[in-house]
This record gives sequence, C-alpha cells and structure tokens, in this order.
Amino acid sequence: MLYIIIAAVALLLVPYLIYASIIQKRNQVNETFSGIDVQLVKRHDLIPNIVAAAKKFMDHESELFNDITALRTKAVDSQHPKDAKGIKAALDNEAALSGKLSQLMVNVENYPNLKSDQTMIEVQKALMDVEENISAARRFYNSAVRNLNDTIQVWPMSLIAKYVHVEPYPFFEAKETEKATPDVSKLMV
Repeated sequence: MLYIIIAAVALLLVPYLIYASIIQKRNQVNETFSGIDVQLVKRHDLIPNIVAAAKKFMDHESELFNDITALRTKAVDSQHPKDAKGIKAALDNEAALSGKLSQLMVNVENYPNLKSDQTMIEVQKALMDVEENISAARRFYNSAVRNLNDTIQVWPMSLIAKYVHVEPYPFFEAKETEKATPDVSKLMV
C-alpha cells in the first residue's frame, strides 16, 4: 500500500517538476531579453541625436533619415514583448533598424565635416558603447534560449511544454555585417 502511495505521489510530482522547470527557463529567457531591451531603449534614444547631427551636413540623405525614423518608431512600438512571437517581431524590427543605422554610418564617412563634428563623434561613441552592451546581453539571452529550447524539445518535457503552450524562442542572431570578416584594405588610408 505504501508503494502505491509513493508511486501516485511520484506520478503527480514528476509532471509538476517538469512544468516548473519549463516555466523557470521561460522566465529566465524573458529576464535576459529585458537586459537587451534596456540597451535597445538607449539605442533608440540616441537615434534622434544621430539623425539631427547628420542632417546638418547630409542634404541628400532625406530618404535614409525618413527610413531610420520610421524603423525607430516601429522598433519602439515592439518593445517589451511578452512571448516568443513578440520577441521575434522585436528582433526583426531591430535588425532592420540596425541595417539602416549601418548604412548611415557608412555614409557619414563620405562627409569629412560630419566625421569631424564633435556632436557626431560623441553620438557615434555612445552608439558603439550601446552596441557592445547589446552584444554582451545577446550572449546571455542566447544561452538562456538554448537552455529553454533544449528542454522543451526533449521528450517527455516536450509534451508538457506543448500542453502549456511554451514554444521555442528565437535566437538573437548577429547581423550579417557583424559576421563578415573586415576588409582591411578599406581601412587603409
């Protein structure tokens, strides 16, 4: 009789422990994404300063400025996601914004007066600091995502994850420009 009670308790306890583990890992992913979110807010706050500094010198780039402004608005609107789909949308918006910001920084190189403008130098330095912080936060986030995704994709945890609607989270991938090997010939003066 004692064995039956122990077996019944174990049958109830094991699924609960699996469920608790999945929820804990999902919460850890959301917590680590909030670290990225803080840095993204800082980057979003820098963008108007970058655009304002660049506009003084770059008369022919109005389309690029409009694109950056629109993408910033879209990125701000997708901040603070609560689930995997929301995080995926936020990461997609950030990737588009990062691409346009990179395009702007490349264009800055064509304007010597802008390149040497003190305001532009300061916002570029601040942007570089934020990008480094985003990169560090991305490593923590991706580690938590891997941990959660590994857990919910293995049987029997996958059954419980499916039952409680916990889906795999997306990784925060580096932009293609970050993955590429730098062309040193372009850096030589």
